[in-house]
Amino acid sequence: MDLESKWLEDFLSLAATRSFSQAAERRFVTQPAFSRRIRALEQAVGVTLVDRSSTPIDLTPEGQLFLVTARSVMGQLRDSIRRLRGLQPGEGQVLEVAAAHSLAFTFFPDWISTLSDVMQELSVRLVAMNVEDAIHALREGECDVMLVYYDSYATLQLDATTFPSLRLADTLMLPVCAPNADGSPKYVLDQPGEGSIPLLAYTHGAFLGRTVRLLVKNHPLNLRLRTVYETAMAEGLKGMALQGLGVAWMPKLCIERELEEGSLVPCGGEQWQAPLEIRLYRCNLLDKPSVAQLWRRLEDRSRAEMAGS
Repeated sequence: MDLESKWLEDFLSLAATRSFSQAAERRFVTQPAFSRRIRALEQAVGVTLVDRSSTPIDLTPEGQLFLVTARSVMGQLRDSIRRLRGLQPGEGQVLEVAAAHSLAFTFFPDWISTLSDVMQELSVRLVAMNVEDAIHALREGECDVMLVYYDSYATLQLDATTFPSLRLADTLMLPVCAPNADGSPKYVLDQPGEGSIPLLAYTHGAFLGRTVRLLVKNHPLNLRLRTVYETAMAEGLKGMALQGLGVAWMPKLCIERELEEGSLVPCGGEQWQAPLEIRLYRCNLLDKPSVAQLWRRLEDRSRAEMAGS
């Protein structure tokens, strides 16, 4: 018999909610995918566990018996993991951080260096990834906190009760390009004309790409933008923009040195800028005392900074 622990967690959620849709929401999967996983569990144990003919659904007699077993197995598994971690010095004191690539390389080092007063015994393990992957990691419990952008155009679809967040800083998303010899922008978004403008674009699934698309949506400029290069990483777009190959929308914090040096210049007015927040998220469903304690310290620090501003 080949069982996956996530199937047992699925079954426990279904038993608690008596609803496939609610249980799927709790487990952060689509209802069809959740139903397939319950079917897979039933096939693995060889009996029908759920009576699907009633609303709300009910458990079969075999399901009621298996519920006790599932709770016992998952409880023992969690206890064993806690005991094993307790036997290894420092284990369980690692803060797992999933961060958007550009924030991992720019914002994170400076920010984490200011937290010596709240980190205490915690060490940090940082993984840079796309925002969508970071959200998946947070939902699946693969990280403790998530550091990403938030904006009013492409709002993250996360329930604030389950996934509380702290606003750490603000920046701007602005269009930039390489300059001409006289320092003026090589391409100008606000200048009337019929010619195309080469766009260095984010790939379709990239979070910042959604921000750009919503910013130019339904505007005549959108028809003039011609994509000449795509990547999911802001650093990749910056490199192409520095070569004078087109216009790229970049978080300002990623290009502050280039703006100061003049190797990149803004090429559009305020109407082409989008405010961005940098936020830290956690999941309230995960029970990790060290992370909960850190979060309380960060909240206290945030309130103190707001009161002093």
